[in-house]
Amino acid sequence: MRALWSERAKRLTWRHVWVALAEAQAELGLITAEQAADLRAHMHEVSEASVARALEIEREIHHDLMAELRAYAEQCPVGGAVLHLGATSADIEDNADALRLREGIDLLRGALRDLIRAFAEQTLRYADLPTMAFTHLQPAEPTTVGYRLAQYLQDLLLDDEALRAARALIRGKGFRGAVGTSASYAELTDDPAALEQRALAKLGLEAFPVSTQIYPRKQEWTVVNALAGLGQTLYKFAFDLRLLQSPPLGEWSEPFGVKQVGSSAMPFKRNPVLAERIGALARFLAALPRVFWDNAAHSLLERTLDDSANRRAALPEAFLAADEIVQLALRVVRGLQVNEVPTKRTLQAFSPFAATERLLMALVKAGADRQAAHEVIRERAMEAWAAVVAGLPNPLADLLCSDARVTCHLSPEQVRKALDGVGYVGDAPRRARALANFALERLAHDPMEPLVWTI
Repeated sequence: MRALWSERAKRLTWRHVWVALAEAQAELGLITAEQAADLRAHMHEVSEASVARALEIEREIHHDLMAELRAYAEQCPVGGAVLHLGATSADIEDNADALRLREGIDLLRGALRDLIRAFAEQTLRYADLPTMAFTHLQPAEPTTVGYRLAQYLQDLLLDDEALRAARALIRGKGFRGAVGTSASYAELTDDPAALEQRALAKLGLEAFPVSTQIYPRKQEWTVVNALAGLGQTLYKFAFDLRLLQSPPLGEWSEPFGVKQVGSSAMPFKRNPVLAERIGALARFLAALPRVFWDNAAHSLLERTLDDSANRRAALPEAFLAADEIVQLALRVVRGLQVNEVPTKRTLQAFSPFAATERLLMALVKAGADRQAAHEVIRERAMEAWAAVVAGLPNPLADLLCSDARVTCHLSPEQVRKALDGVGYVGDAPRRARALANFALERLAHDPMEPLVWTI
């Protein structure tokens, strides 16, 4: 990803676009084959020396693309004189940016496939392991670790689909000159559209049906939104992990190296630094769509240049941040530690509360008044909750088994059986496995196909 958004890659891609245009012009007899061949022969000669030369020219003329054009032309004694014939800067820059947007998504989706696979494998591994679920950050009912992981996996599949869809919509500006009317090319040929199609075919690129001096900046907003959506999913995962790694719960841990240092002052620390790094980068990534919203909204009339400077920084940074977030998440998921002892401890402490609904149903079936039974359970649950908060074992079963208002309908054995909340996970294991297997099956086929749920 760094190579793709590097200065050298940018200039190489510009040259690739220039050569495609020149070769199309040669095929139509607008320049000679020798001139086009000369441009191709020197296309890859982007070195430290050539970049230095371009920067030297830029300091004089204050136009980066024209500076690269002149440096390139100096290398091409035969073809340099016809380089950029009929073009405006955005004919080169925007087509090149479309190519890099597309390649950036391909690189990111490749890494994302590895992450989806890692989540699917961990989902299968822990599909049946019960754990306490939390709503409002309060204990709720049991779920399974695999089912919790399946939530992130599902969101990643949606993120992958958003990236696929964004990539499918990427188009270049085409070759249409200063305001998108192809007027300059019409001075060279009676059929500027045919010239454009030849050049675009050499790039493997389609163009928008209409364009101004630039391609629609809405395109970049759509792409960066998809990147930010991926960051959103992994931010939530990382934040959840940080909560679960905190000592009061201690259920999950990110991987921690044998010689890893957690703190310069406190040698015992095992800080969730990878998850925190994901959070930091995802916050940054989340702020970038607004930049591209403004770029699209403020591209007045046929274009203004007040997007140019921020795009140079924001486009590479969006892709680099998204890529780094995925790589960090991959390290975390592959090395995820699910600590079963504290997981079981939390479950045992709170699962009887979750099973009170089951007990209520059993009491009503046995002839109890539903409202009266609800109040008895509520009273006893509040007593038990106070004990748990004080660090004592959960006494709810004992309290209810000793309450005559309950035992007049159910035996103590029936009460305890009803309050066994560990197995109260419904079909979570089946659904977790189904989603994980669906994800793995999707990875085994064409990743460019649209997402269709078949679970």
